[in-house]
Amino acid sequence: MYQETIKRGGIAVVTGSASGVGRVAAIRFAQAGLDVVLADLPGDALNSALQDVRDAATPDAKVIAIPTDVSDARSVNSLADVVFAEGQVAVLMNNAGIARPTSSWTDADNWRQLIEVNLFGVLNCVQSFLPRMIEANRPAVVINTGSKQGFTNPPGNAGYNTSKAAVKAMSEMLAHELREVQAPISVHLFIPGFTYTNMIASFIPEKPAGAWTSEQTVDFFLERIAAGDFYVLCPDNDVSPMRDHRRLEWSLQDVVQNRPALSRWHAEYKDEFVEFENST
Repeated sequence: MYQETIKRGGIAVVTGSASGVGRVAAIRFAQAGLDVVLADLPGDALNSALQDVRDAATPDAKVIAIPTDVSDARSVNSLADVVFAEGQVAVLMNNAGIARPTSSWTDADNWRQLIEVNLFGVLNCVQSFLPRMIEANRPAVVINTGSKQGFTNPPGNAGYNTSKAAVKAMSEMLAHELREVQAPISVHLFIPGFTYTNMIASFIPEKPAGAWTSEQTVDFFLERIAAGDFYVLCPDNDVSPMRDHRRLEWSLQDVVQNRPALSRWHAEYKDEFVEFENST
């Protein structure tokens, strides 16, 4: 579907495109000949990204930036109105996201911000764009940015994990519902590995050796959505695809074997998990 979408042309809309993987993805879409709309909060970062994408675009590609707060349904509706006045949507990449510290019984305001941006930011875009994309009945691609934390649920940030687990569930349902109505729109859940973005740089000043660059991560996920993958599980320099698979298997087996929740991080399961993770 992705290759057909690129051939047909149209507009790529990328939220969270002022930095990181969103910025690189917008560049790649512009290089492929699509028109690009960058959607992010207003400011210098968005203006800088706009110039970078314009510099990378093919001569006939139109690139614009529209300041948008994805947590605000009215702001997203206004974005959609402007985009569809320009033309038809080929790619909708729901990438905007934030990280805030949370635990299960504290940080209520941070919980709300995480859910409003990471979950409702995706939902607002889906509800504003998809009805018109379905009506257009043309090949298109929806990419939702999830997280491995939405699958394996590691301790440390309950709110972030919850928001990304919800994006996983919503993306799976969206893919199913679009198939049921026979819409020519494919859905892909982008699951980055350890990627050195501005969000990470805010508390780790230098790129760790284990992290991928945004360019590596974007090029990997574009290759996989071109192959038709729904789950685009990205590796990095520390975690191989096999290790990712073993960690996912262990998490699922917590349910199947009725182990304690998040047994991977229980002292009594430590040795068993290490042996399982390293087995082939």
